[in-house]
Order: sequence, then structure tokens, then C-alpha cells
Amino acid sequence: MGEAPSFFYFSTMSQNSLRFGIHDFLNTQPLIKQVLPRWEKEGFSIVVDVPSALADRLKDGQLDLAMIPAVEYLREAANYRLVPGVCIASRGDVGTVLLLSKVAPEKIRSIALDHRSRTSVALLKILFPLDKSVQFESTTPQPGEMLSRHDAALIIGDRALEYRPGSHIHVFDLSREWFDRTGKTFVHAVVAVRQEVVLKKNQLNFILNVRREAVDHIDAVVEDYVKETGRDAGICEDYLKNKIIYNLGEQEMEGLNLFHSFCIEHGIILSKDEILLL
Repeated sequence: MGEAPSFFYFSTMSQNSLRFGIHDFLNTQPLIKQVLPRWEKEGFSIVVDVPSALADRLKDGQLDLAMIPAVEYLREAANYRLVPGVCIASRGDVGTVLLLSKVAPEKIRSIALDHRSRTSVALLKILFPLDKSVQFESTTPQPGEMLSRHDAALIIGDRALEYRPGSHIHVFDLSREWFDRTGKTFVHAVVAVRQEVVLKKNQLNFILNVRREAVDHIDAVVEDYVKETGRDAGICEDYLKNKIIYNLGEQEMEGLNLFHSFCIEHGIILSKDEILLL
């Protein structure tokens, strides 16, 4: 459940179905795992991949809509429309976007980056004034190996939630760092639709209903996840029930707009295109 094989179809494709890309981290399971047959009935084919790959495939036209890193939506906002009312967000500690460091932040000279994410990389550069000489390496998320070669490591998703660092490792939860400095919700991922794609009203309503029902599926998701991974059920339940926000509401839009402004300020995004909702 934590590691998706590269770009596979999770449901049966049909000629007229919309290709909906989504990652398979724990935080998306309440949206898909318990209601997969309903997705198919409403005209969607679920395609699973890591967040960074979903962004590339949506941009290349291999997907019609997808849950992608917020920074990738903002980069392509002129070409996408945003599905309202659904996202992956957090306020304060989240536990799945972590900077691990063997040294104080100001002494970091090299960082291994989890290749699956892009929003967290942008957030790292916004939150920490790293020296221009700092070296980055995009790699597979193996914390021990990453830290053996670099001063610090940035990891996301279930791998971060499961990691238990030694006492010599500094741990920075980037969601907490963002909230402490801005007082705003941080939006990690959004659902973006290509401009030319027609999302029918009933399909949009279905997505919003699935989001509203997500909390009803958490207990079943946690039970399955614990059986598959042996992880602590209490940690998983707390994460899904108390740390993840699925609603893209007013507070989430405020946080997304502020992140957009910081991305422009730091040269991460070159143009500030208007955020257009469906």
C-alpha cells in the first residue's frame, strides 16, 4: 500500500472512461480503496503511480485528471482547472513530510531528496535558507542509505510515517514548520483536470461525495494497512483522522495562495497564473 509500482491501472479501462491518476500512499486509501467499483461505474479508470510521475503524465496527456503535488499544479495552472472541495492538506504536525538531518540546518551541505515528491522540495527551499552551494540528489526513499551519503534527507509518504530516527538525527516536520511560521494550512496535493477534458456534473459530484465519505472508510483502511505492513494501528488511525484534511475549503485555499506567492518569491515558479476552479 505504501509503494506503488510505476504507472499501473488499478481498475479496468474502458474507451469512454476518464483516466484519473492518484498515488497509493496511506492518505489516499479512504478515497479509493473501499469504493473502487463506484469509481468505475461513474466513468473513471483509476491509474496509480507516485506523485511526481502523475504530474508528468498529466502534463503529457496520458491522464485526464490527477491528484498531483500542489507545486506542479501551480506551475501548470494556465493549462489546468482545479477540482474544488478535495485535496490532501494538514495544519501542524503531519508526520509524512520530514527533513532528517545529521547536522543543524545551517550546516547542511548535501541533501538526498525523495524522488516521489516535488511539493516538499519546494517547501524545503522556502522554509530553510540553504546555501547556494548545497548539493541535492534525487533518489529512492531509503532513509538510512540517504543519510549515509548526505548530511540530510527529505522523505515523504508512508516511508516517513514509519521511520523511527535515532537520537542523533534532527527531525523537522515541514507541515509543522510551515504552520508555525505562517499560521496557514499547507496543501500538499490537489486534483487537477486538463483544460480540454470535460468532467460531467455527476462525475464532479461523485468526487465530492467520495471525499465527504472518506472518514467513514478510515477504520477499514487502517485494519487492512496494519495487516499488510504490521505498523502501529494507533499511529495510522491518528494520522488519517486527526492530521490529514481532505476538504479544499477557505483555509486551504488561503494556504495554497500563500504557498503560490512564496514559490514566485523564491524563483520556484516563474509566473503566477490564476487559480481556476471547475
